[in-house]
Amino acid sequence: QVQLVESGGGLAQAGGSLRLSCAASTRTMRTNAMAWFRQAPGKEREFVAGINRSGGSTLYTDSVKGRFTISRDNAKETVLLQMNSLKPEDTAVYYCAAGVRLSTTPAYNYWGQGTQVTVSS
Repeated sequence: QVQLVESGGGLAQAGGSLRLSCAASTRTMRTNAMAWFRQAPGKEREFVAGINRSGGSTLYTDSVKGRFTISRDNAKETVLLQMNSLKPEDTAVYYCAAGVRLSTTPAYNYWGQGTQVTVSS
């Protein structure tokens, strides 16, 4: 059973930055595509960013392009989401996910518990 643990969430001001980290409990991250999703109160979970197994391909939702960067370090079994120029609308619980292939849909096999990101105006 793969367990994903997110960290790095918290409170930031608009225009500020946060970096989220996702660590896997077993040596399986390198065989999986990884993604970040988020869910704001009263809204559906939405895709934020994803990266394929090698790290050579990434996807972003339009609202975060140019502000967020996803990266991975397979040797450290870690995926990062660098979030810059944060906006209040980025406020949500952010989830790390691992799956067979990179997708913008929630078709991932494993999910973390989530980490809260709150951006104040």
